[in-house]
Amino acid sequence: MIEEERLKILTEGAKYDVSCSSSGSRRKNEPGGLGNAAFGGICHSFAADGRCISLLKILMSNDCVFDCRYCPNRRHADVKRATLTPEEICELTVGFYRRNYIEGLFLSSAVYKSPDYTMELLIQTAELLRRKYRFNGYIHLKGIPKADPLLVEKAALLADRMSYNLELPGEESLKRLAPQKTKKSLLLPMGQLAQGKKAFASGRRLIGAQQNEKPRLLTASGLQNAQSETAATVFRAAKRPLYLPAGQTTQMIVGASPERDGKILRLSGALYRKFSLRRVYFSAYLPVVNDPSLPSVGEKLLREHRLYQADWLMRYYGFAPEEIADEDENLPVEYDPKCAWALRHPENFPVEVNRADLASLLRVPGIGVRSANKIIAARRHTKLTYEDLKKMRVVLKRARHFITACGKFYGEEKEERVKALLSAADVSESAAQLSMFSADALIDAPPAALLSGGNAAAMPGFTGARTDLPPDETQKKLQLSTPEIRRSVLTGEL
Repeated sequence: MIEEERLKILTEGAKYDVSCSSSGSRRKNEPGGLGNAAFGGICHSFAADGRCISLLKILMSNDCVFDCRYCPNRRHADVKRATLTPEEICELTVGFYRRNYIEGLFLSSAVYKSPDYTMELLIQTAELLRRKYRFNGYIHLKGIPKADPLLVEKAALLADRMSYNLELPGEESLKRLAPQKTKKSLLLPMGQLAQGKKAFASGRRLIGAQQNEKPRLLTASGLQNAQSETAATVFRAAKRPLYLPAGQTTQMIVGASPERDGKILRLSGALYRKFSLRRVYFSAYLPVVNDPSLPSVGEKLLREHRLYQADWLMRYYGFAPEEIADEDENLPVEYDPKCAWALRHPENFPVEVNRADLASLLRVPGIGVRSANKIIAARRHTKLTYEDLKKMRVVLKRARHFITACGKFYGEEKEERVKALLSAADVSESAAQLSMFSADALIDAPPAALLSGGNAAAMPGFTGARTDLPPDETQKKLQLSTPEIRRSVLTGEL
């Protein structure tokens, strides 16, 4: 039985890690197994800032031998320490899954005793879940810097996703604020995972070794007899264990060091190219520890938001990192990065939607990937008018200043007026990682748990639905099982 204090310490300690999206895994359930990562995205919930909260996100231990200055769990921090065993984490994960509270596990840890020792504990936990509990749900393991490469390889065969946090954008900042970590100790395992995934996909990767046979030998006659006689291991495509089906991610802290947005974006682009990362996450710096080498004021969430927008442009819109930041290497505050680029390049606009290619359409503010593809498909049959674009749900309040439809321009002529209309709306700074011990964090709990006194009472901090509604009306609304309706009922909007 896990004491509530330990559970609170380790779940609250994990909230600063944002790289926990579970999209992309295709691990399916097996007969007699538990969980299914392939359909996990259906029942995920998200906080106001877009972070996934359907995973049990927890630290194995917050007792760290490293002394990273920005970390609340650093060696010299005056905080309560707690550690869980692999069996305790497994019981907690399976128990929460069976109550339909979670769809997977995000497991991280401070460097407890040593990197290898901590990595072995993480692997042991994943092995117990997969083999003893037959858990086929989503598992994200946070890699430990400086751990043995064989341990990294073993973890990759058990997890759906792994991540090594790059922490800080600059090598000098890393030396100053995280002296036990080096750029090499973080990039080497990322490279190992990228190479291992490619090799494993081509059939050349064995557990703990590299197979160099030519492809024709894998289908040679007599191979089955040779395999049984020599006990050699040959993975066939249908039965080969999964190797990080959801890939790997990383995270950078923004605002703890002086690096500008341009450098952060160039680094992100290089990581995507070199290591085939699924995602680079950004975390606005929060002053959770008192240290003279750190800023005393936290970074604005708007900067984090702009970096995510720029990251999206690089991944899906064909923008290069060098194109996005302005002359002083920072992203503008007033406009989103796409609008800012368009305003800096008036020579490229307006674009005629009936003739522009896909790349040009994707650079128009207000036209996304889906809208651009709809435009390309529809104009094969007819010329598109401004009203047609409305029906396609193009965001014309931005796009109209940069396009023409059948030669007609519907935007503003004056640049100052366009800038005023495109100015960013106020962005809320109140969004934060939800606490496992906050009643507000449970607004997406399953209807059955909300309506019955059994499972709901087992969740720490749950106080029930609104009491100012008649019980029958509350239950009627909660039985409408969409998350949006449940959120409205529980927060008082309905």
